[in-house]
Amino acid sequence: MKLSTRFARRTVAATAAMVAVAGLASATATAAPAPKTTDIRLISINDLHGNLTPPSGSSGRVTLSDGTTVDAGGAAYLVTHVKQLRAQVRNSMVLSAGDNIGASPLNSALFHDEPTIELLNLLGLTASSLGNHEFDEGYRELLRMQFGGCHPTDGCQFHDSFKGAKFPYLGANVTFDNGLPAALPFTIKVSGGVPIGIIGLPLEGVPDVVTPEAIEGLKFGDEVEAINRTSKVLDKLGIRTQVVTMHQGDNTEGGGPNDCRTVPGAATAIAQAASPSVDVILAGHSHQQYNCVIDDPAGNPRTVIEGSSFGRLVSVVDLKIDKRTRDVVRDQTVAHNEIVTRTVTPDPAAQALVDEATAKSAPIANAQVGSITTDLVRAAPESGESPLGDVIADGQLAATQANSPVIAVTNPGGIRNDLTFAGSSAGEGDGVVTYGEAFAVQPFSNIMQTITLTGAQLKAVLEQQWQPQPDGSVQVRILQVSSTLHYTWSRSAPIGSKISNITIQGQPVDPNASYRVSLNNFIAAGGDGFTEFRNGTDLAGGPVDLDAFTAYLTANPNLSPPPADRITVAP
Repeated sequence: MKLSTRFARRTVAATAAMVAVAGLASATATAAPAPKTTDIRLISINDLHGNLTPPSGSSGRVTLSDGTTVDAGGAAYLVTHVKQLRAQVRNSMVLSAGDNIGASPLNSALFHDEPTIELLNLLGLTASSLGNHEFDEGYRELLRMQFGGCHPTDGCQFHDSFKGAKFPYLGANVTFDNGLPAALPFTIKVSGGVPIGIIGLPLEGVPDVVTPEAIEGLKFGDEVEAINRTSKVLDKLGIRTQVVTMHQGDNTEGGGPNDCRTVPGAATAIAQAASPSVDVILAGHSHQQYNCVIDDPAGNPRTVIEGSSFGRLVSVVDLKIDKRTRDVVRDQTVAHNEIVTRTVTPDPAAQALVDEATAKSAPIANAQVGSITTDLVRAAPESGESPLGDVIADGQLAATQANSPVIAVTNPGGIRNDLTFAGSSAGEGDGVVTYGEAFAVQPFSNIMQTITLTGAQLKAVLEQQWQPQPDGSVQVRILQVSSTLHYTWSRSAPIGSKISNITIQGQPVDPNASYRVSLNNFIAAGGDGFTEFRNGTDLAGGPVDLDAFTAYLTANPNLSPPPADRITVAP
Protein backbone atom coordinates (compact mmCIF):
# COMPACT_ATOMS: atom_id res chain seq x y z
CA MET A 1 0.00 0.00 0.00
CA LYS A 2 1.50 3.32 -1.10
CA LEU A 3 0.22 5.05 2.03
CA SER A 4 2.65 3.06 4.17
CA THR A 5 5.50 5.52 3.58
CA ARG A 6 3.46 8.41 4.93
CA PHE A 7 2.68 6.67 8.19
CA ALA A 8 6.16 5.18 8.53
CA ARG A 9 7.72 8.65 8.19
CA ARG A 10 5.26 10.10 10.64
CA THR A 11 6.03 7.34 13.14
CA VAL A 12 9.77 7.97 12.89
CA ALA A 13 9.30 11.73 13.23
CA ALA A 14 6.96 11.36 16.17
CA THR A 15 9.29 8.94 17.92
CA ALA A 16 12.20 11.33 17.49
CA ALA A 17 10.16 14.14 18.99
CA MET A 18 9.15 11.93 21.88
CA VAL A 19 12.75 11.01 22.56
CA ALA A 20 13.46 14.72 22.87
CA VAL A 21 10.55 15.14 25.27
CA ALA A 22 11.76 12.19 27.33
CA GLY A 23 15.23 13.67 27.45
CA LEU A 24 13.85 16.99 28.62
CA ALA A 25 11.86 15.26 31.33
CA SER A 26 14.95 13.33 32.40
CA ALA A 27 16.95 16.54 32.65
CA THR A 28 14.33 18.34 34.69
CA ALA A 29 14.03 15.37 37.03
CA THR A 30 17.49 16.19 38.44
CA ALA A 31 16.59 19.80 39.27
CA ALA A 32 15.71 21.19 42.70
CA PRO A 33 13.63 19.02 45.06
CA ALA A 34 9.90 19.09 44.39
CA PRO A 35 6.85 17.73 46.22
CA LYS A 36 7.01 13.97 46.56
CA THR A 37 4.04 13.29 44.29
CA THR A 38 2.00 15.02 41.64
CA ASP A 39 -1.63 14.39 40.78
CA ILE A 40 -2.59 13.34 37.26
CA ARG A 41 -6.18 12.75 36.19
CA LEU A 42 -7.09 10.57 33.22
CA ILE A 43 -10.57 11.17 31.79
CA SER A 44 -11.65 8.54 29.30
CA ILE A 45 -14.58 7.80 27.02
CA ASN A 46 -15.19 4.80 24.79
CA ASP A 47 -17.61 3.72 22.07
CA LEU A 48 -19.20 7.13 21.49
CA HIS A 49 -20.33 6.01 18.02
CA GLY A 50 -21.20 9.53 16.93
CA ASN A 51 -23.97 9.95 19.49
CA LEU A 52 -24.25 13.72 19.42
CA THR A 53 -27.91 13.89 20.44
CA PRO A 54 -28.86 12.28 23.77
CA PRO A 55 -29.56 8.63 22.91
CA SER A 56 -33.07 7.31 23.47
CA GLY A 57 -34.49 4.18 25.06
CA SER A 58 -32.18 1.84 26.94
CA SER A 59 -29.26 3.30 24.97
CA GLY A 60 -29.79 6.54 26.90
CA ARG A 61 -29.87 5.11 30.40
CA VAL A 62 -27.28 3.92 32.92
CA THR A 63 -28.20 1.07 35.25
CA LEU A 64 -27.16 1.50 38.87
CA SER A 65 -26.14 -1.22 41.30
CA ASP A 66 -29.66 -1.43 42.74
CA GLY A 67 -31.21 -1.90 39.30
CA THR A 68 -32.62 1.61 38.97
CA THR A 69 -31.68 3.71 35.96
CA VAL A 70 -30.55 7.26 35.23
CA ASP A 71 -30.98 9.10 31.93
CA ALA A 72 -27.52 9.79 30.55
CA GLY A 73 -25.59 10.87 27.48
CA GLY A 74 -25.61 13.64 24.93
CA ALA A 75 -22.55 15.38 23.56
CA ALA A 76 -23.26 18.81 25.05
CA TYR A 77 -23.70 17.27 28.51
CA LEU A 78 -20.57 15.17 27.99
CA VAL A 79 -18.47 18.25 27.30
CA THR A 80 -19.80 19.96 30.42
CA HIS A 81 -18.98 16.97 32.61
CA VAL A 82 -15.48 16.66 31.15
CA LYS A 83 -14.80 20.38 31.68
CA GLN A 84 -15.91 20.07 35.30
CA LEU A 85 -13.67 17.06 35.83
CA ARG A 86 -10.70 18.82 34.26
CA ALA A 87 -11.23 21.88 36.44
CA GLN A 88 -10.93 19.74 39.58
CA VAL A 89 -7.39 18.53 38.82
CA ARG A 90 -4.90 20.84 37.15
CA ASN A 91 -3.02 18.08 35.35
CA SER A 92 -5.72 16.29 33.40
CA MET A 93 -5.96 14.67 29.98
CA VAL A 94 -8.83 13.23 27.98
CA LEU A 95 -8.47 9.89 26.20
CA SER A 96 -10.67 7.54 24.20
CA ALA A 97 -10.68 3.76 23.84
CA GLY A 98 -11.96 3.86 20.27
CA ASP A 99 -15.13 3.56 18.21
CA ASN A 100 -15.59 7.31 18.38
CA ILE A 101 -17.20 7.08 14.95
CA GLY A 102 -19.00 4.45 12.89
CA ALA A 103 -22.45 2.96 13.49
CA SER A 104 -23.45 6.56 14.19
CA PRO A 105 -26.86 8.24 14.19
CA LEU A 106 -27.80 10.12 11.04
CA ASN A 107 -26.81 13.61 12.20
CA SER A 108 -23.20 12.41 12.30
CA ALA A 109 -23.19 9.60 9.73
CA LEU A 110 -24.78 11.71 6.98
CA PHE A 111 -21.63 13.87 7.07
CA HIS A 112 -19.22 10.92 7.31
CA ASP A 113 -18.81 11.57 11.05
CA GLU A 114 -17.10 14.93 10.57
CA PRO A 115 -19.34 16.49 13.26
CA THR A 116 -18.17 13.90 15.78
CA ILE A 117 -14.50 14.52 15.05
CA GLU A 118 -15.16 18.25 15.52
CA LEU A 119 -16.89 17.47 18.81
CA LEU A 120 -13.88 15.46 20.01
CA ASN A 121 -11.58 18.32 19.05
CA LEU A 122 -13.80 20.60 21.13
CA LEU A 123 -13.61 18.09 23.98
CA GLY A 124 -9.82 18.43 23.96
CA LEU A 125 -9.07 14.78 23.32
CA THR A 126 -5.37 13.98 23.87
CA ALA A 127 -5.30 10.64 22.04
CA SER A 128 -7.54 7.77 21.01
CA SER A 129 -7.00 4.14 20.30
CA LEU A 130 -8.38 2.88 17.03
CA GLY A 131 -11.55 0.83 17.29
CA ASN A 132 -12.91 -1.59 14.74
CA HIS A 133 -15.50 0.96 13.58
CA GLU A 134 -12.80 3.47 12.68
CA PHE A 135 -12.13 1.10 9.77
CA ASP A 136 -15.75 0.84 8.57
CA GLU A 137 -15.19 3.02 5.50
CA GLY A 138 -11.66 1.79 4.86
CA TYR A 139 -8.13 2.90 5.60
CA ARG A 140 -8.14 5.91 3.26
CA GLU A 141 -11.19 7.30 5.03
CA LEU A 142 -9.44 6.73 8.36
CA LEU A 143 -6.54 8.82 7.07
CA ARG A 144 -9.01 11.55 6.13
CA MET A 145 -10.45 11.46 9.65
CA GLN A 146 -6.91 11.91 11.00
CA PHE A 147 -5.46 14.45 8.58
CA GLY A 148 -8.54 16.18 7.15
CA GLY A 149 -9.76 16.97 3.66
CA CYS A 150 -13.08 16.61 1.90
CA HIS A 151 -14.68 13.25 1.14
CA PRO A 152 -13.56 12.04 -2.30
CA THR A 153 -17.14 11.43 -3.45
CA ASP A 154 -19.44 13.59 -1.34
CA GLY A 155 -17.10 16.50 -0.72
CA CYS A 156 -17.41 18.61 2.43
CA GLN A 157 -21.11 18.73 3.29
CA PHE A 158 -21.05 19.71 6.96
CA HIS A 159 -18.65 22.65 6.71
CA ASP A 160 -16.76 24.12 3.78
CA SER A 161 -13.62 22.31 4.88
CA PHE A 162 -12.65 19.52 7.24
CA LYS A 163 -9.39 19.78 9.18
CA GLY A 164 -9.40 16.31 10.71
CA ALA A 165 -8.64 15.18 14.25
CA LYS A 166 -6.39 17.31 16.42
CA PHE A 167 -5.53 14.19 18.40
CA PRO A 168 -3.56 11.14 17.23
CA TYR A 169 -5.23 7.82 16.55
CA LEU A 170 -3.09 4.99 17.96
CA GLY A 171 -2.77 1.40 16.77
CA ALA A 172 0.26 -0.41 18.18
CA ASN A 173 -0.83 -3.71 16.64
CA VAL A 174 -1.86 -2.42 13.20
CA THR A 175 0.56 -2.94 10.31
CA PHE A 176 0.51 -3.17 6.55
CA ASP A 177 1.06 -6.54 4.93
CA ASN A 178 4.72 -5.56 4.45
CA GLY A 179 5.15 -5.15 8.22
CA LEU A 180 5.38 -1.36 8.29
CA PRO A 181 3.25 0.40 10.92
CA ALA A 182 -0.13 1.59 9.69
CA ALA A 183 -0.70 3.85 12.71
CA LEU A 184 1.25 5.44 15.53
CA PRO A 185 1.85 2.90 18.33
CA PHE A 186 2.06 5.47 21.12
CA THR A 187 2.25 9.13 22.00
CA ILE A 188 3.83 10.95 24.94
CA LYS A 189 2.20 13.76 26.88
CA VAL A 190 4.01 15.78 29.55
CA SER A 191 1.63 16.73 32.34
CA GLY A 192 2.64 18.22 35.66
CA GLY A 193 6.26 17.82 34.60
CA VAL A 194 5.78 14.06 34.21
CA PRO A 195 6.08 12.35 30.82
CA ILE A 196 3.20 9.94 30.29
CA GLY A 197 3.33 7.27 27.61
CA ILE A 198 -0.01 6.43 26.02
CA ILE A 199 -0.22 3.15 24.11
CA GLY A 200 -3.29 2.62 21.96
CA LEU A 201 -4.58 -0.35 19.99
CA PRO A 202 -7.72 -2.00 18.61
CA LEU A 203 -8.66 -5.61 19.20
CA GLU A 204 -6.75 -8.29 17.31
CA GLY A 205 -10.09 -9.56 16.04
CA VAL A 206 -10.86 -6.53 13.84
CA PRO A 207 -10.99 -8.81 10.75
CA ASP A 208 -13.83 -10.72 12.41
CA VAL A 209 -16.02 -7.64 12.79
CA VAL A 210 -15.20 -5.52 9.72
CA THR A 211 -15.80 -6.32 6.06
CA PRO A 212 -12.69 -7.71 4.33
CA GLU A 213 -12.53 -4.95 1.70
CA ALA A 214 -12.38 -2.26 4.41
CA ILE A 215 -9.14 -3.62 5.87
CA GLU A 216 -7.51 -5.00 2.74
CA GLY A 217 -3.72 -4.82 3.08
CA LEU A 218 -3.80 -4.48 6.88
CA LYS A 219 -2.89 -6.87 9.68
CA PHE A 220 -3.92 -6.78 13.33
CA GLY A 221 -1.56 -8.40 15.82
CA ASP A 222 -1.84 -9.89 19.28
CA GLU A 223 -2.74 -7.23 21.84
CA VAL A 224 -0.39 -8.37 24.61
CA GLU A 225 2.54 -8.70 22.24
CA ALA A 226 1.94 -5.20 20.89
CA ILE A 227 1.53 -3.66 24.35
CA ASN A 228 4.69 -5.31 25.68
CA ARG A 229 6.73 -4.42 22.61
CA THR A 230 5.65 -0.78 22.79
CA SER A 231 6.05 -0.64 26.56
CA LYS A 232 9.69 -1.71 26.15
CA VAL A 233 10.26 1.23 23.81
CA LEU A 234 8.80 3.57 26.42
CA ASP A 235 10.97 1.93 29.09
CA LYS A 236 14.05 2.65 27.00
CA LEU A 237 12.94 6.26 26.61
CA GLY A 238 12.72 6.56 30.39
CA ILE A 239 8.91 6.85 30.42
CA ARG A 240 7.82 5.31 33.71
CA THR A 241 4.15 6.28 33.71
CA GLN A 242 2.41 4.25 31.02
CA VAL A 243 -1.27 4.04 30.10
CA VAL A 244 -2.96 1.65 27.69
CA THR A 245 -6.15 2.67 25.95
CA MET A 246 -7.46 -0.35 24.08
CA HIS A 247 -10.53 -1.23 22.11
CA GLN A 248 -11.14 -4.54 23.81
CA GLY A 249 -13.21 -5.34 26.88
CA ASP A 250 -15.01 -7.85 29.06
CA ASN A 251 -18.69 -8.64 29.43
CA THR A 252 -20.43 -8.40 32.78
CA GLU A 253 -23.08 -10.10 34.87
CA GLY A 254 -24.76 -6.77 35.56
CA GLY A 255 -23.92 -4.31 38.26
CA GLY A 256 -23.55 -0.57 38.40
CA PRO A 257 -20.94 1.73 36.87
CA ASN A 258 -18.40 1.11 39.63
CA ASP A 259 -18.99 -2.56 40.29
CA CYS A 260 -16.62 -5.24 39.06
CA ARG A 261 -18.95 -8.03 38.03
CA THR A 262 -17.13 -8.93 34.86
CA VAL A 263 -17.20 -12.26 33.12
CA PRO A 264 -13.43 -12.72 32.70
CA GLY A 265 -12.72 -12.42 29.02
CA ALA A 266 -10.34 -10.69 26.63
CA ALA A 267 -9.70 -7.59 28.75
CA THR A 268 -8.95 -9.63 31.86
CA ALA A 269 -6.60 -11.93 29.93
CA ILE A 270 -4.74 -8.94 28.49
CA ALA A 271 -4.53 -7.23 31.87
CA GLN A 272 -3.08 -10.35 33.48
CA ALA A 273 -0.36 -10.66 30.84
CA ALA A 274 0.51 -7.09 29.81
CA SER A 275 3.81 -5.59 30.94
CA PRO A 276 3.99 -4.50 34.61
CA SER A 277 5.32 -1.18 33.30
CA VAL A 278 1.75 -0.35 32.25
CA ASP A 279 -0.06 1.38 35.11
CA VAL A 280 -3.65 1.71 33.86
CA ILE A 281 -5.77 -0.04 31.22
CA LEU A 282 -8.69 1.87 29.71
CA ALA A 283 -10.99 -0.59 27.94
CA GLY A 284 -13.81 -0.46 25.39
CA HIS A 285 -15.60 -2.43 22.68
CA SER A 286 -17.95 -4.49 24.86
CA HIS A 287 -20.14 -1.48 25.77
CA GLN A 288 -20.11 -2.61 29.41
CA GLN A 289 -19.59 -0.70 32.65
CA TYR A 290 -17.10 -1.90 35.23
CA ASN A 291 -14.34 -0.62 37.47
CA CYS A 292 -11.87 -3.37 38.38
CA VAL A 293 -8.42 -3.86 39.83
CA ILE A 294 -6.48 -6.77 38.30
CA ASP A 295 -2.96 -7.68 39.40
CA ASP A 296 -0.31 -7.35 36.72
CA PRO A 297 2.28 -10.14 36.12
CA ALA A 298 4.42 -8.71 38.91
CA GLY A 299 1.55 -8.91 41.37
CA ASN A 300 0.90 -5.16 41.53
CA PRO A 301 -2.67 -3.82 41.47
CA ARG A 302 -3.70 -2.23 38.18
CA THR A 303 -6.94 -0.42 37.32
CA VAL A 304 -8.95 -1.81 34.40
CA ILE A 305 -12.02 0.30 33.63
CA GLU A 306 -14.65 0.66 30.91
CA GLY A 307 -17.39 3.27 30.63
CA SER A 308 -20.37 1.75 28.83
CA SER A 309 -21.01 3.47 25.46
CA PHE A 310 -22.64 6.38 23.61
CA GLY A 311 -21.18 8.99 25.98
CA ARG A 312 -23.24 7.86 28.98
CA LEU A 313 -20.26 7.43 31.30
CA VAL A 314 -16.86 9.04 31.72
CA SER A 315 -14.11 6.89 33.23
CA VAL A 316 -11.95 8.87 35.66
CA VAL A 317 -8.62 7.57 36.95
CA ASP A 318 -6.69 9.68 39.47
CA LEU A 319 -2.99 8.87 39.67
CA LYS A 320 -0.34 9.79 42.20
CA ILE A 321 3.05 10.08 40.48
CA ASP A 322 6.26 9.81 42.46
CA LYS A 323 8.21 12.83 41.25
CA ARG A 324 11.52 11.15 41.91
CA THR A 325 10.87 7.95 39.98
CA ARG A 326 8.24 9.50 37.65
CA ASP A 327 6.19 6.34 38.15
CA VAL A 328 2.69 5.73 39.45
CA VAL A 329 2.20 4.92 43.12
CA ARG A 330 -0.17 2.07 42.32
CA ASP A 331 -1.84 1.62 45.69
CA GLN A 332 -2.92 5.27 45.64
CA THR A 333 -4.75 5.07 42.30
CA VAL A 334 -8.44 5.97 42.61
CA ALA A 335 -10.87 5.31 39.76
CA HIS A 336 -14.57 5.76 39.14
CA ASN A 337 -17.10 5.89 36.34
CA GLU A 338 -19.04 9.15 36.37
CA ILE A 339 -22.54 9.32 34.89
CA VAL A 340 -23.03 11.92 32.18
CA THR A 341 -26.27 13.20 33.66
CA ARG A 342 -28.54 15.59 31.79
CA THR A 343 -29.07 17.77 34.85
CA VAL A 344 -26.05 19.97 34.12
CA THR A 345 -26.03 22.95 31.77
CA PRO A 346 -25.14 21.76 28.27
CA ASP A 347 -21.95 23.25 26.91
CA PRO A 348 -22.95 26.09 24.56
CA ALA A 349 -20.32 25.43 21.88
CA ALA A 350 -21.03 21.69 21.84
CA GLN A 351 -24.78 22.31 21.78
CA ALA A 352 -24.37 24.65 18.82
CA LEU A 353 -22.45 21.99 16.93
CA VAL A 354 -25.08 19.35 17.71
CA ASP A 355 -27.90 21.70 16.72
CA GLU A 356 -26.18 22.49 13.43
CA ALA A 357 -25.69 18.81 12.55
CA THR A 358 -29.27 18.01 13.53
CA ALA A 359 -30.71 20.91 11.52
CA LYS A 360 -28.72 20.08 8.41
CA SER A 361 -29.78 16.43 8.55
CA ALA A 362 -33.40 17.17 9.50
CA PRO A 363 -34.99 17.10 6.02
CA ILE A 364 -33.90 13.46 5.66
CA ALA A 365 -33.96 12.44 9.31
CA ASN A 366 -37.50 13.58 10.09
CA ALA A 367 -39.26 11.88 7.18
CA GLN A 368 -41.80 9.32 8.45
CA VAL A 369 -41.17 5.72 7.33
CA GLY A 370 -43.57 3.79 9.57
CA SER A 371 -45.30 3.50 12.91
CA ILE A 372 -45.25 1.12 15.90
CA THR A 373 -47.70 0.34 18.70
CA THR A 374 -45.07 -0.12 21.42
CA ASP A 375 -41.31 -0.22 21.87
CA LEU A 376 -39.36 -2.61 19.65
CA VAL A 377 -36.20 -3.38 21.59
CA ARG A 378 -32.90 -5.17 21.05
CA ALA A 379 -32.89 -6.71 24.52
CA ALA A 380 -33.55 -10.42 24.46
CA PRO A 381 -34.42 -13.11 27.02
CA GLU A 382 -32.27 -16.19 27.48
CA SER A 383 -33.25 -17.51 24.04
CA GLY A 384 -31.50 -14.58 22.35
CA GLU A 385 -34.53 -13.71 20.23
CA SER A 386 -35.43 -10.02 20.41
CA PRO A 387 -38.57 -8.23 19.16
CA LEU A 388 -36.56 -5.83 17.02
CA GLY A 389 -34.39 -8.64 15.66
CA ASP A 390 -37.52 -10.52 14.60
CA VAL A 391 -38.83 -7.50 12.71
CA ILE A 392 -35.53 -6.81 10.97
CA ALA A 393 -35.13 -10.42 9.84
CA ASP A 394 -38.71 -10.51 8.56
CA GLY A 395 -38.03 -7.31 6.63
CA GLN A 396 -34.90 -8.76 5.07
CA LEU A 397 -36.78 -11.87 3.98
CA ALA A 398 -39.48 -9.71 2.37
CA ALA A 399 -36.97 -7.43 0.63
CA THR A 400 -35.07 -10.27 -1.06
CA GLN A 401 -38.00 -12.29 -2.44
CA ALA A 402 -36.62 -11.93 -5.97
CA ASN A 403 -33.81 -14.29 -4.85
CA SER A 404 -36.29 -16.95 -3.59
CA PRO A 405 -35.09 -17.14 0.03
CA VAL A 406 -36.89 -19.31 2.55
CA ILE A 407 -35.27 -17.74 5.63
CA ALA A 408 -33.36 -14.61 6.61
CA VAL A 409 -30.82 -14.19 9.41
CA THR A 410 -29.02 -11.15 10.73
CA ASN A 411 -26.30 -10.52 13.31
CA PRO A 412 -27.31 -8.92 16.63
CA GLY A 413 -24.29 -6.61 16.54
CA GLY A 414 -25.74 -4.89 13.48
CA ILE A 415 -28.79 -3.76 15.48
CA ARG A 416 -27.57 -0.59 17.16
CA ASN A 417 -30.58 1.04 18.80
CA ASP A 418 -34.14 0.44 19.97
CA LEU A 419 -37.23 1.75 18.23
CA THR A 420 -39.23 3.47 20.97
CA PHE A 421 -42.88 4.49 20.87
CA ALA A 422 -41.93 7.85 22.34
CA GLY A 423 -39.35 8.37 19.61
CA SER A 424 -36.11 10.32 19.86
CA SER A 425 -35.87 13.83 21.23
CA ALA A 426 -36.85 15.03 17.75
CA GLY A 427 -39.66 12.49 17.32
CA GLU A 428 -43.40 13.02 17.59
CA GLY A 429 -43.88 10.69 20.56
CA ASP A 430 -46.90 8.91 19.07
CA GLY A 431 -45.37 5.77 17.61
CA VAL A 432 -44.16 7.48 14.46
CA VAL A 433 -40.87 6.06 13.17
CA THR A 434 -38.67 8.50 11.29
CA TYR A 435 -35.90 7.74 8.83
CA GLY A 436 -33.37 9.01 11.36
CA GLU A 437 -34.64 6.62 14.02
CA ALA A 438 -34.57 3.69 11.58
CA PHE A 439 -31.06 4.69 10.52
CA ALA A 440 -29.91 4.59 14.15
CA VAL A 441 -31.05 0.95 14.26
CA GLN A 442 -29.34 -0.14 11.01
CA PRO A 443 -26.53 2.36 10.27
CA PHE A 444 -23.98 0.22 8.43
CA SER A 445 -25.40 0.24 4.89
CA ASN A 446 -24.65 -3.46 4.54
CA ILE A 447 -25.79 -5.07 1.32
CA MET A 448 -28.33 -7.87 1.43
CA GLN A 449 -27.31 -11.11 -0.25
CA THR A 450 -28.89 -14.51 -0.71
CA ILE A 451 -26.90 -17.76 -0.72
CA THR A 452 -27.62 -21.47 -0.85
CA LEU A 453 -26.78 -23.62 2.17
CA THR A 454 -27.43 -27.28 2.80
CA GLY A 455 -29.36 -28.24 5.90
CA ALA A 456 -26.11 -29.49 7.43
CA GLN A 457 -24.42 -26.16 6.72
CA LEU A 458 -27.33 -24.26 8.26
CA LYS A 459 -26.99 -26.31 11.45
CA ALA A 460 -23.23 -25.63 11.45
CA VAL A 461 -23.97 -21.90 11.22
CA LEU A 462 -26.32 -22.07 14.19
CA GLU A 463 -23.73 -24.02 16.20
CA GLN A 464 -21.27 -21.17 15.56
CA GLN A 465 -23.38 -18.93 17.76
CA TRP A 466 -21.20 -20.26 20.62
CA GLN A 467 -17.57 -19.36 19.92
CA PRO A 468 -14.76 -20.44 22.29
CA GLN A 469 -12.20 -17.69 22.84
CA PRO A 470 -8.43 -18.02 23.39
CA ASP A 471 -8.82 -16.89 27.00
CA GLY A 472 -11.19 -19.78 27.74
CA SER A 473 -14.41 -17.77 27.67
CA VAL A 474 -17.26 -18.34 25.21
CA GLN A 475 -18.58 -15.55 22.99
CA VAL A 476 -22.31 -16.01 22.38
CA ARG A 477 -23.93 -14.26 19.42
CA ILE A 478 -27.50 -15.36 18.78
CA LEU A 479 -28.51 -14.65 15.19
CA GLN A 480 -31.88 -12.98 14.69
CA VAL A 481 -34.04 -15.08 12.39
CA SER A 482 -37.17 -14.70 10.27
CA SER A 483 -40.51 -16.22 11.23
CA THR A 484 -39.93 -19.08 8.78
CA LEU A 485 -37.08 -20.55 10.85
CA HIS A 486 -37.53 -22.27 14.22
CA TYR A 487 -35.08 -24.27 16.33
CA THR A 488 -34.12 -25.25 19.87
CA TRP A 489 -30.81 -24.86 21.65
CA SER A 490 -29.70 -26.66 24.79
CA ARG A 491 -28.09 -25.12 27.87
CA SER A 492 -26.30 -28.33 28.86
CA ALA A 493 -25.22 -29.70 25.49
CA PRO A 494 -21.56 -29.18 24.55
CA ILE A 495 -20.50 -26.53 22.08
CA GLY A 496 -20.99 -27.90 18.59
CA SER A 497 -23.99 -29.99 19.58
CA LYS A 498 -26.42 -27.43 21.00
CA ILE A 499 -28.88 -27.14 18.11
CA SER A 500 -31.88 -29.39 17.46
CA ASN A 501 -35.41 -29.41 16.01
CA ILE A 502 -34.65 -27.07 13.11
CA THR A 503 -37.67 -26.38 10.92
CA ILE A 504 -38.20 -24.14 7.90
CA GLN A 505 -41.74 -23.16 7.02
CA GLY A 506 -42.91 -25.79 9.49
CA GLN A 507 -40.97 -28.67 7.93
CA PRO A 508 -37.94 -30.44 9.47
CA VAL A 509 -34.68 -29.46 7.82
CA ASP A 510 -33.06 -32.15 5.68
CA PRO A 511 -29.26 -32.11 6.15
CA ASN A 512 -28.77 -32.90 2.44
CA ALA A 513 -31.36 -30.51 1.02
CA SER A 514 -30.58 -27.00 -0.24
CA TYR A 515 -32.10 -23.84 1.23
CA ARG A 516 -31.87 -20.21 0.10
CA VAL A 517 -30.80 -17.91 2.94
CA SER A 518 -30.83 -14.09 2.93
CA LEU A 519 -28.25 -12.26 5.04
CA ASN A 520 -26.09 -9.16 4.93
CA ASN A 521 -22.71 -9.06 3.21
CA PHE A 522 -20.85 -8.72 6.52
CA ILE A 523 -21.84 -12.13 7.90
CA ALA A 524 -21.88 -13.64 4.40
CA ALA A 525 -18.13 -12.98 4.39
CA GLY A 526 -17.72 -14.75 7.75
CA GLY A 527 -18.08 -11.71 9.98
CA ASP A 528 -18.66 -12.13 13.74
CA GLY A 529 -17.12 -15.60 13.51
CA PHE A 530 -19.82 -17.14 11.28
CA THR A 531 -17.29 -18.67 8.91
CA GLU A 532 -19.64 -21.41 7.69
CA PHE A 533 -21.51 -18.80 5.66
CA ARG A 534 -18.46 -18.57 3.40
CA ASN A 535 -19.32 -22.03 2.09
CA GLY A 536 -22.61 -20.78 0.65
CA THR A 537 -23.12 -20.92 -3.11
CA ASP A 538 -25.18 -19.19 -5.83
CA LEU A 539 -24.82 -15.73 -4.33
CA ALA A 540 -27.34 -13.11 -5.45
CA GLY A 541 -27.40 -9.44 -4.46
CA GLY A 542 -30.17 -7.41 -2.87
CA PRO A 543 -30.93 -3.99 -1.38
CA VAL A 544 -29.16 -2.14 1.42
CA ASP A 545 -30.25 -3.50 4.81
CA LEU A 546 -31.57 -0.10 5.90
CA ASP A 547 -33.73 0.11 2.80
CA ALA A 548 -35.10 -3.36 3.54
CA PHE A 549 -35.93 -2.25 7.08
CA THR A 550 -37.63 1.01 6.13
CA ALA A 551 -39.60 -0.68 3.34
CA TYR A 552 -40.94 -3.23 5.82
CA LEU A 553 -41.88 -0.51 8.29
CA THR A 554 -43.72 1.41 5.57
CA ALA A 555 -45.55 -1.71 4.35
CA ASN A 556 -46.61 -2.66 7.90
CA PRO A 557 -47.93 0.42 9.73
CA ASN A 558 -48.74 0.19 13.44
CA LEU A 559 -46.28 -2.66 13.74
CA SER A 560 -46.30 -4.69 16.96
CA PRO A 561 -43.71 -7.13 18.34
CA PRO A 562 -44.11 -10.56 16.70
CA PRO A 563 -44.63 -13.67 18.84
CA ALA A 564 -41.36 -14.68 20.50
CA ASP A 565 -41.49 -18.31 19.40
CA ARG A 566 -38.69 -18.73 16.88
CA ILE A 567 -35.95 -19.84 19.27
CA THR A 568 -36.64 -22.06 22.26
CA VAL A 569 -34.32 -23.17 25.05
CA ALA A 570 -34.05 -26.69 26.40
CA PRO A 571 -32.24 -27.87 29.57
